[in-house]
Amino acid sequence: MRFILCFFLVFSTFSNSQNNYPQDYFRSPLEIPLILSGNFGELRSNHFHSGLDIKTQQREGLKAVACADGFVSRIKIAHFGYGKALYITHPNGYTTVYGHLQSFSPEIEAYIKKQQYEKESYEIELFPSAETLPVTKGSLVAYTGNTGGSGGPHLHFEIRNKEEHPINPMLFGIDIKDNSKPIVSSIYAYALDENATVNKLSSKQKLRLIPLKSGDYTTESIEAYGNIGFGIETTDRQDLAANSNGVYNMQTFLNGNQNFEVDFSEFSFDESSCINQYIDYEHYINSRQRIQKLFKKNNPLSLLKPTLNDGILTIKDSTSSVYKIRVSDFKNNETFVTINIKGKKPTNFNPKPGKTTPYYITANQSTNLKLGNVSVDFYPDTFYENFYIDFDVNNDTLNLHKDVVPTRKNFTIKYDISNYKDADKDKLYIARLVGYKKYPVYSSTQRDGNILSTSTKTLGTYALATDTVKPTISAINFKDGQWLSNYRFLKVKIDDAISGISNYRATVSGKWILMEYDYKTDTLTYDFNDGIVTDTKNDFKLIVTDNVGNSTTFEATFFRK
Repeated sequence: MRFILCFFLVFSTFSNSQNNYPQDYFRSPLEIPLILSGNFGELRSNHFHSGLDIKTQQREGLKAVACADGFVSRIKIAHFGYGKALYITHPNGYTTVYGHLQSFSPEIEAYIKKQQYEKESYEIELFPSAETLPVTKGSLVAYTGNTGGSGGPHLHFEIRNKEEHPINPMLFGIDIKDNSKPIVSSIYAYALDENATVNKLSSKQKLRLIPLKSGDYTTESIEAYGNIGFGIETTDRQDLAANSNGVYNMQTFLNGNQNFEVDFSEFSFDESSCINQYIDYEHYINSRQRIQKLFKKNNPLSLLKPTLNDGILTIKDSTSSVYKIRVSDFKNNETFVTINIKGKKPTNFNPKPGKTTPYYITANQSTNLKLGNVSVDFYPDTFYENFYIDFDVNNDTLNLHKDVVPTRKNFTIKYDISNYKDADKDKLYIARLVGYKKYPVYSSTQRDGNILSTSTKTLGTYALATDTVKPTISAINFKDGQWLSNYRFLKVKIDDAISGISNYRATVSGKWILMEYDYKTDTLTYDFNDGIVTDTKNDFKLIVTDNVGNSTTFEATFFRK
């Protein structure tokens, strides 16, 4: 009875907290039924998802409309990330965000292209005044697309507050049908200090999950001692879509008393990378499965609500406890997991000593590691916890631990290249070696005299690499000397297999033209509707440069009436 009363009070508070936002102010950003491929707060690589990914019927070009009166306050066009993105600020202080767009309404499109041609840049960021591009509720603002880091046609939609914190759009009445309970796929138990055990072991234990007819779960009973915690793999599925998305809220209870909560309502972008401390990061790197830890250790993430002992359970000898996990989606469909814990101190337990190395990281201090021609600078609070780090340099290969420790901020790797010939220095870059075959991947590299440096958040293996190969350029839909009178687009494929494309510049008869770059297809596209090409005979010139400065020039002549 005590557990039921405590749960009812917590649940009532949780339900009422959803009603602090205007419910009828924002309309849907699309004119089709809303079906999600991704929801707010779900777990992504190195970040929490900051909006709703709305399916667009597997096609581009659907109308996106203003959700309320306001004005276009920001426009950002980038090769990666959100691609073409539009930000609308509303009188009530919130901002709606539309990402991965194909194009914009005619008025907005004309404003952007004027700026792009003035700056001679496809990538651009603009902050129009409130009077420049006003919009009304329901008016056309853009067309949906697949630009930037999108994996398929959809609209990425956000609502942000005045602090630029993304907030779950469903809190504002954006309705998504969902009648399914969250799914729990695995439960893990952790011994959290050297004297703690779970089933007489100090290592992480996967528990046998037992489905119940009610749709809830229990697990095998466990024996435990000392400070322990639990982790969960769980997803939710909305109606009309098969996508496995994130859950909305998780609460845990020990003997009827709440001791932890994760609430996916709002977060800040500054803390989003803390996801790697929130999940079992080493497990994710090794298996690509995300275990959400139901306890807090050295993590400032605001999604983790203040609770009893940060979700850590102290299990004493000769005790019996009941641990419950409540997982719910936004529509309050809920799933429970029950774990019976018997406190038992193991006899003859010898904790396994942790690994040590000559190099120790104290998380709140700076650390410099140097060997041969390589140095690494870690700044205070680069890491969440103290640990022994592997550090070794063999010729030009740096072995910097394994990528199993999450980072909070970037650190710097430097190479002294004084021993290289001057003719070779310009073609050197720092690469991260990935995969079984240690394939070199370009890490953004700066040069200052004889010092190459890169700033990164990823541990692992690094090396100096050389790129002497120029980018490749090939025409897709035209040939030299061809008439293109009936063509709307000019398409070119560009590629660089080693260090990657850094920049490009295209002109027609000496005039700069706007070519949109889609890195997913290695395609540059020019739209003749821009009106720049007006002559019959036109000389097209494209210069593409890679990340170490190798460049290729492509030239062709075409004709138009």
